[in-house]
Amino acid sequence: MPAPFFLADAVETAAPPGSIGSGWLWTVSVAVLLGLLIADFAVTRRPHEVSLREAVGWSVFYLALPLLFGLWLWWAFSGGQALEFITGFMVEKSLSADNLFVFMLLLAAFAVPDEVQQRVLLYGIAGALVLRAVFIAAGAAMLQAGTWAFLVFGLILFVSAVKILRQALAGEQTEQDTSRMRSVRLLRRLMPVTDDYRGTRLVVRENGQRALTPLAVVVVAIFATDVVFAVDSVPAVYGITDDPYLVFATNAFALLGLRALYFVLRSALAKLVHLNHGLAIILAFIGVKLVLHWAHGIWPAVPEIPTPISLAVIVLVLAVITLTSRLSRRRASKLPT
Repeated sequence: MPAPFFLADAVETAAPPGSIGSGWLWTVSVAVLLGLLIADFAVTRRPHEVSLREAVGWSVFYLALPLLFGLWLWWAFSGGQALEFITGFMVEKSLSADNLFVFMLLLAAFAVPDEVQQRVLLYGIAGALVLRAVFIAAGAAMLQAGTWAFLVFGLILFVSAVKILRQALAGEQTEQDTSRMRSVRLLRRLMPVTDDYRGTRLVVRENGQRALTPLAVVVVAIFATDVVFAVDSVPAVYGITDDPYLVFATNAFALLGLRALYFVLRSALAKLVHLNHGLAIILAFIGVKLVLHWAHGIWPAVPEIPTPISLAVIVLVLAVITLTSRLSRRRASKLPT
């Protein structure tokens, strides 16, 4: 059985009662996901520099898909599931902005040629999808074991929020020293690495032996960062819904459009100087939501945060950081040099 279908079975088995993810829905969803990934690999088969028009077209397509899926959820199940999905998608999309920023740093650090950047991003997205499926299955199993899992998830998000906020307040930029990554150092010890890129090839034969290209090294570096992002991302969406199918769907839809969105936002992301402040607030807010949910299971008098309020807070935070980032840059441009 292919890995994605095996992981889907594992998540479905660990799903709590009332989950909308039936066997046929999981099968269709994973099949569509694989189809979209294959289509993306076909698009990137021939290395080329991505134009803004091409990137915008694919971005619109991948933003329209979750909206249509949300409408289908509303029609097939209820407005509650649809709202949870849209809110979870908003959370994932906002967190993915940080993914994109780190991807930019990695691509720059490895001097990846423009024409193969989208292939690197696609490898990273495919790896992230598999990792998220593993984390989602583990999260579903934890939730079935007891409501204490919500408290654990909440604490994870609190720690992440504090770390991000401290870096943001100190004015530190997210950095990736690729030479210090254990995965990259181990890879270079195991096999020789060529001095230059060879198109989209990961392995070549040189001087009678197999050698990795720099493309393989940067892909491994992106896989390593995918693990870190999954630790924050999956608990965050479990703070919106405890349905593993909806958690998986929000992650899948948010990740699928990253390749195209990267080329649309790579200049705009640098202008969001308060991005990490906003992400820290969102993670901390969802952490509070998870802790309250855990406490409500023990003491029913403890109030919970409804999903519509969660959606409103997330949209408000994103709007505020966009506005404050713009004002901050405008003030900085007026300062004498």
